[in-house]
Amino acid sequence: MRVLSQKKILLGVTAGIAAYKAAFLVRLLVKQGAEVKVVMTPKAKEFVTPLTLSTLSKNEVYSSFTNQENDNAQWNNHVELALWADLFIIAPATANTLSKMAHGTSDNLLLATYLSAKCPVYFAPAMDLDMYKHPSSKQTFDTLIGYGNHMIPAASGELASGLVGQGRMAEPETIISFISSEILKNLPLQGKKVLVTAGPTHELIDPVRFIGNHSSGKMGIAIAEHASSLGAHVTLVLGPSSVPISDKNIDVVRVTTAQQMYDAVHQFYQTTTIAICSAAVADFKPVTVLDQKIKKKTGEGLSFDLEPTKDILASLGLQKKHQFLVGFALETQNELENSKKKLEKKNLDLIVLNSLRDKGAGFKADTNKVTLIDKDNKVTPFDVKSKKDVARDILEHIISKLDA
Repeated sequence: MRVLSQKKILLGVTAGIAAYKAAFLVRLLVKQGAEVKVVMTPKAKEFVTPLTLSTLSKNEVYSSFTNQENDNAQWNNHVELALWADLFIIAPATANTLSKMAHGTSDNLLLATYLSAKCPVYFAPAMDLDMYKHPSSKQTFDTLIGYGNHMIPAASGELASGLVGQGRMAEPETIISFISSEILKNLPLQGKKVLVTAGPTHELIDPVRFIGNHSSGKMGIAIAEHASSLGAHVTLVLGPSSVPISDKNIDVVRVTTAQQMYDAVHQFYQTTTIAICSAAVADFKPVTVLDQKIKKKTGEGLSFDLEPTKDILASLGLQKKHQFLVGFALETQNELENSKKKLEKKNLDLIVLNSLRDKGAGFKADTNKVTLIDKDNKVTPFDVKSKKDVARDILEHIISKLDA
């Protein structure tokens, strides 16, 4: 899986001959689906141009606190840069810059940004053989690792001096592989299978009409994408929805009717670790689906018989063995009481309550307001948040229960 997809990555480039490799690294990061910004030391511009890196990253390249060519320009805020990043990669990292990092020296924008970073920091040393082996360099590496930074070991080969040995900056492909492996090792859902249902179902009346609802699928898609970012193998059973899915690692099974969703869910449920049923499944369907479009007759009404659809969530609760099962409840009255009844009746581990009375919650919106109720009847309310943040809250709660 592409664990760097949608990550915000800050690349620090220092003044070494290996700086030319930064162009290849930026290109590979972008191909991985990452958003990349570059901060350079002033001297690094002698080895690779900001124009090259800005063209490849499609973002401005930063190398000083101010734009010296524009007296009215705003300063480049190192704190904002540091807080923006999900990952900070310093490659190449020269002996000079690494020593300053270890001792807290802050005499350029890159170093100030490093000292402000709260995200994981990876550094790829690049220096000559004797420099790499020098006791002071070893001490610098140990100090930086002790601070919680991640060192990407230098490779062996021919160096700029003509010597042969360790000191070459790791190749861009190696850097990406190293970081991806480190991230995967620490993802809380790595190796787990997550099944998510999302969107509405459409129950056909005739070839052009159906019974449906206003669900867009946004909430379920946000859950699926966040679960994938946490390392899970995600299967998303999605009803009719036009919402794009940006994570290509997700296996999407598109369905239309409640019966199709029922069949798809049961196909994957037995090997699932976590099942999150956020779809707004129609409760009823026409007893008979007409082959031809119903003709409108002036002044005449229309009636047809309905029958219940299969209760997907209840069927999963009956078959539950090792699975952690999550349902959603959309209520307009007696919200907590009705949700607790549904939690118990359908043998759920967690239920996510939406109230249509809450501003910012419900169908189609980009925000939601939920209350989590677990099988111990612990109630955890949340404020209105983006659906991406709600997805994060839900999955953090599930993970805390799995680890308990």
